[in-house]
Amino acid sequence: MRIGYTLMTEQSGPRELVRHAVAAEDVGFDFEVSSDHYSPWLTEQGHAPNAWVLLGAVAQATSRVELMTFVTCPTMRYHPAVVAQQAATLQLLADGRFTLGLGSGENLNEHVIGEGWPSIAVRQDMLEEAAHIIRELLTGELVTWEGDYFRVDSARLWDVPDAGVEIGIAVSGEHGVERFAPLADHLVQVQPDGDLVREWSGVHPGSSRAYGQVPVCWDPDEEAAIERAHEQFRWFGGGWSVNADLPTPAGFTAASQFVRPEDVASAIACGPDLDKLAESARPFLDAGFTDLAIVQVGEHNQDRFLAEAAGPLVERLRKL
Repeated sequence: MRIGYTLMTEQSGPRELVRHAVAAEDVGFDFEVSSDHYSPWLTEQGHAPNAWVLLGAVAQATSRVELMTFVTCPTMRYHPAVVAQQAATLQLLADGRFTLGLGSGENLNEHVIGEGWPSIAVRQDMLEEAAHIIRELLTGELVTWEGDYFRVDSARLWDVPDAGVEIGIAVSGEHGVERFAPLADHLVQVQPDGDLVREWSGVHPGSSRAYGQVPVCWDPDEEAAIERAHEQFRWFGGGWSVNADLPTPAGFTAASQFVRPEDVASAIACGPDLDKLAESARPFLDAGFTDLAIVQVGEHNQDRFLAEAAGPLVERLRKL
């Protein structure tokens, strides 16, 4: 398993995130993923810089770590033709280190363009069509497309990496695997679902990666860690169906108003015990994930986490 670091755009500004990216590479993380949000989940998080501009800067500031969007919705805020161009350009800037992570999106980010929020069935249809368009454009050939949701008129990417851009797609069930595995190189899933990994591997035997993500909240003071995790990440327990449909940080505040600090502490490993933090990744190990991105909750002590705890935590994760 490769261990990654999450550039959490909801909790840090762009200059801080680039600094974190460099430090994460220096302490030994294998890859870095960036969320792609227009709004934070909660007002207390307080940030939402543009992920593509950020990753362009990170590509120039780092030299070894692989980079990934985790994940971009290519259907509403971004037309798939624009996503294809962004991905090709970023891959060239990153010298082949970039993977395009795609998903069907969240109302929180996509409602801002004023086009409403489609049903899950429509969102999945749109994602499938968008993935086809992106794959065709990444060949560098002239593309014209007339679909149910998108049109592309005589489009060509003029700067395309020779090795292309690998694509990961966020999938949540067996039917998603059947639908999206033929369009993607890798699986993205934030729940440690071993059945899903096995289903995906059946389509891509020995050639695909399974990307997961787990939050932790390191702090020398366990109570301070729990308090920060509750303030910043109490939305986390709502589950995908809730998180995908609420439109604003105010909605997440209302939905999480009865979540207690002890509820968050039972779901997110908090405190100074690095063995406990590492152990919280075991479900993903047992489920067969090949890549796991760590989220350190909160900007407040992110620099200290990277300076003091991240390296030893990566070592412990590797030993598992």
